[in-house]
Amino acid sequence: MLGSSPARDRGGGGDDAAAASASASEQPRPQPPLLPRAGGGEARGLVLACADLFHRGDLDGARRVADAVLAAADPRGEAGDRLAHHFARALLALRGGGKGGHGGGGGGGGGVVPSSAAYLAYIKIAPFLRFAHLTANQAILEAAAAAATDAGGAHRRVLHIVDLDAAHGVQWPPLLQAIADRADPAAGPPPEVRLTGAGTDRDVLLRTGDRLRAFSSSLNLPFRFHPLILPCTAELAADPTAALELHPDETLAVNCVLFLHKLGGDGELAAFLRWVKSMNPAVVTIAEREGVLGGDVDDDNVPDELPRRVAAAMDYYSSVFDALEATVPPASADRLAVEQEILSREIDAAVVAPGGGGSGGRARGFDAWAAFAASQARLLLRLHYPSEGYKADDDGGRGACFLRWQQRPLMSVSSWQPQP
Repeated sequence: MLGSSPARDRGGGGDDAAAASASASEQPRPQPPLLPRAGGGEARGLVLACADLFHRGDLDGARRVADAVLAAADPRGEAGDRLAHHFARALLALRGGGKGGHGGGGGGGGGVVPSSAAYLAYIKIAPFLRFAHLTANQAILEAAAAAATDAGGAHRRVLHIVDLDAAHGVQWPPLLQAIADRADPAAGPPPEVRLTGAGTDRDVLLRTGDRLRAFSSSLNLPFRFHPLILPCTAELAADPTAALELHPDETLAVNCVLFLHKLGGDGELAAFLRWVKSMNPAVVTIAEREGVLGGDVDDDNVPDELPRRVAAAMDYYSSVFDALEATVPPASADRLAVEQEILSREIDAAVVAPGGGGSGGRARGFDAWAAFAASQARLLLRLHYPSEGYKADDDGGRGACFLRWQQRPLMSVSSWQPQP
């Protein structure tokens, strides 16, 4: 089993990686599994050995190591076994090994969208998505309330949300419910909500729009949905005014939940932020996984490029899988669906290439919108995810909120507004 402590896993990990690399490259024929079980540092060392062999061009040796991990690590077993299995499968898929993968799992965000059932299961068993949605929605509500009346006294009755990764739209029913609950009949009808939902799958977006329209109708809340097809993130800034149908009398919110990492690098991130700023939104909400794509891996034995990416991602996802191990039964169908449909795709993307980064840093050209009330996130954890391992806190009033497992930050949410 892969241990939950990155420091413990690193002990001897480089030696294991080097030994496995040498062993795999010296054998001319496929060998039996190298270990009876994918245990602790052995599993990490073998996965890193596989990444190193791929990085150095020894495809046959890398595939033998990956096959050994797949044979020994049970995807329905303990957390370390599950983790090693998904990383070995992702490495084989990356190099055309034909052992699964999801196609298009890379930084561009293409490929098949996980099912709505998997997203709902993720919300049910783990706080990550719900935490991101709750805190982002709160920032949008506050920005909409502040912008309800402009300087000239004209009442803004339309909230336009641009969701850059709408998928199945599971973020929005709670926000729509909150808007309906806040409406004052004496002040007139509730504001209209216009949602531009971006994604790569038109059919998924159309079904999302149908569901959200039906839900809004049940609340007597005016609602419109516009699907925006983005085959790749590079097409974002092509013609924003025409694509998004922006209107000056709307309150505009740009929602980037688990989106920025799909951008190709610092240049594309900077271009994206300029594009967002040009629309003059009332608020920009950003949620990202913390550290999964980072390069600061404290292991001198891990070389650059692919092995370093894999090491950083393994450190991050070992905490995620440990959290699920501690809070969800191993035989849970929900857990299996989440790991196979959502987390495995995230691992694919982390293995393929680093993206535009997480949300912990400052959004250049933007000011922090407001300090989040971490108390709301803590209440969410107490009510729905009663485990002492999860913690929520802010960053000292600088506009971000963090979700941690055993003190490791796994998710952050921040909100911004363009500088004058």
